[in-house]
Amino acid sequence: MTLMLAAEERAIAAGTDGAAMAMRIVADAARLMGAPRLIPIASAHIDGALYHGDSGTLFAEKLVEGGARVAVRATLNVGALDLTGCARVRLEEPARAMAARMMSAYRTLGCEPTWTCAPYQAGHRPARGTDVAWGESNAVVFCNSVLGARTNRYGDFLDIACAIAGRAPDYGLHRPENRKATVIFDVSDLPPDFLETDVAWPILGSLHGRELGDAIGVVTGLRADPGEDALKAFGAAAASTGAVGLFHVAGVTPEAPDVETALGHAEPEKMIRVDGKMVADARARLSTAERPDRIDAVAIGSPHLSSEELARLEHLVNGRRLAVPIYACTGRHVLSSLDPDRRTALETAGVVLVADTCVVVTPIMPELAGGVLMTNSGKFAHYAPGNTGYSVLYASLAECVESAVSGRPQWTGSLS
Repeated sequence: MTLMLAAEERAIAAGTDGAAMAMRIVADAARLMGAPRLIPIASAHIDGALYHGDSGTLFAEKLVEGGARVAVRATLNVGALDLTGCARVRLEEPARAMAARMMSAYRTLGCEPTWTCAPYQAGHRPARGTDVAWGESNAVVFCNSVLGARTNRYGDFLDIACAIAGRAPDYGLHRPENRKATVIFDVSDLPPDFLETDVAWPILGSLHGRELGDAIGVVTGLRADPGEDALKAFGAAAASTGAVGLFHVAGVTPEAPDVETALGHAEPEKMIRVDGKMVADARARLSTAERPDRIDAVAIGSPHLSSEELARLEHLVNGRRLAVPIYACTGRHVLSSLDPDRRTALETAGVVLVADTCVVVTPIMPELAGGVLMTNSGKFAHYAPGNTGYSVLYASLAECVESAVSGRPQWTGSLS
């Protein structure tokens, strides 16, 4: 299919400045994807500001040198440094300086220094049906599924190019006909009390991602709306184990008032009826540690903790001294609303607050051969072994806290 650019788009692409470079990148991506045109976008969320090497910094600085500025609202995903000073990042020079230069360049481009993987918790919530260009897998799936806005999974550095051009390729999940579910993911056989726990949703999300890959599913069988934090955890895990960019929950998410609407009034290609054995197998896959008798750290907040989740952590810690640290990753918008006395109490107990970044994408936790990390995050569980060198135990938030207090794995005796 031939890409047709509007006269204004052709004129911008013919230039020599940073805006021209961005427009050419977006246009070339559109050609590769077979998109017939570019469409205007309302906002962007930029994942490309996380330092992975000098080329990313130099690319951003090239855009700055060309006078580029974002044409739409653009929030920033996590960087490699905690600019709030909460946590000590062990990134050494010269990488540290390059990471700082990269974060500075994106601010100069006009991006909002939100530094969170959950911009929807920081007020960036595009309206249903709005076309946007978001990076960061959990943010993409939340934006599509829970907010009902439309985005593909925009990677580095197409995300910032779209933000500067104010355009995105018209393909994939931007098109209504590609947003229909083809698979039913039925959880009606699972105990309702299990579905009400925080531990359920990362497990179900990891199962959903593995079973569906990049297909779109509709979850059925719920008796109540599980809430945004549960849907956040489900989507993040599904986007980690699979390539899920959109899911529906019948009667809950905006494009699924019922199963029939989510399916586009067509027959499903597949029905997955989730049972207890599938849940147990999925949970077991989230742990890589082999029956450890101790843990070395707890990490939570992938995606970043909401204010409600941080309050629950406070309630569970309840002033007790931790034997091992809990690394609690959250956004600066949450920290700014945290009363200083509450923050002091958490840090005195042994909670290490991490903002602007997270422990799985930059070195914060100590290097430790054979280290064991406990987490309640399906996304952390998926990426931590490769990114940190720690083996993982998956658990509920309550089990994570009790284990941090004792320094040894503590189990409640149930899936919650």
